[in-house]
Amino acid sequence: MTKLIQNISQPKLSICMATFNRSQFISETLDSILKDITDDVEIVIVNGASPDNTDAVVAPYLLKYPQISYYHEKKNSGVDEDFDKAVNYAKGKYCWLMPDDDLIIPGAISSILKALHEKPDLVVINSECWNANFSKNLHTKMLNIKKDERYTATDNDQSFLDLARCLSYIGSVIIERRKWLTRDRVSYYGSLFIHVGVIYQNPPLSLVIAIAEPLIKIRYGNSMWTPRTFEIWYLKWPKLIWSFDYAEELKVKVVRKNPTSSLIKLFKSRALGQYSCYEYKKFISPNPLSINKAIAWVISIYPKKLANLICVFYHCLNKKNSLFALFDLLRSSQASLFSRIVAYFFKVKVF
Repeated sequence: MTKLIQNISQPKLSICMATFNRSQFISETLDSILKDITDDVEIVIVNGASPDNTDAVVAPYLLKYPQISYYHEKKNSGVDEDFDKAVNYAKGKYCWLMPDDDLIIPGAISSILKALHEKPDLVVINSECWNANFSKNLHTKMLNIKKDERYTATDNDQSFLDLARCLSYIGSVIIERRKWLTRDRVSYYGSLFIHVGVIYQNPPLSLVIAIAEPLIKIRYGNSMWTPRTFEIWYLKWPKLIWSFDYAEELKVKVVRKNPTSSLIKLFKSRALGQYSCYEYKKFISPNPLSINKAIAWVISIYPKKLANLICVFYHCLNKKNSLFALFDLLRSSQASLFSRIVAYFFKVKVF
């Protein structure tokens, strides 16, 4: 049964959240938003038929905050369609596509509302990346810009080059609702990146603003799609990026058309436990015989814990911009006592 609490009329900004089985995190996310909320902001939550106790967790918020609308769907339609539903349910002129487990930084909403005065089609916000319990800042700026940037339709290529990788994170997106609703969304159901499909289809957006100051804290390592990491980043993401009408020399700077051709990336995926004989047989084995294919098979059977140790040692020696990579490696199930000893020896702390 769909549950609905009506919210305020005609808000400037709708914070649209698609959630599934996040009862242990969603209250912290809501608390961070509600501390910052203003009269012209609403929150729209679409629960994709979660079997957990999300309803019970959200119920007290619905009684206390009329700005929140909550919809419990009868079936789980997937993250793309649920975000699309949230935008449809929203009343705001702009929609911020909000993850259900991350936190906004104090002052974020006022900074966004200020940017919306310029009437952009899209606002892209910067983010910080933290470990799962927010005890360690792994990356202070996911979008590498020093000042706010503005892109018109004539800057479309540069906007794609500068922002596409950052936009793989849905929480960076504040988009004009009318623009979203007038563009193709259905074609991107199942892609896991519906927002990127909406943003980069033709015609180009008229005005895009990128905010340099981080406004959201990502709870890294908590993604529900972690078991599908290889498929998502080696197939789905490249397929999406290469479907857009941009020059090849631009698209290749965002992601290779065939990332499995990078043996170094495959080795790191092996060290993280994301690549095995299963992925080799499913995604690489059908390719024509080549030296790279043979090496890819060797990597698929290479001892995972040894691969992890080698990668940890490498990143400890090359500490610049390696904290993020070391966090991934050391929290992996492939991290052995030897990997942790190496990190301890190099005085690396990621937890």
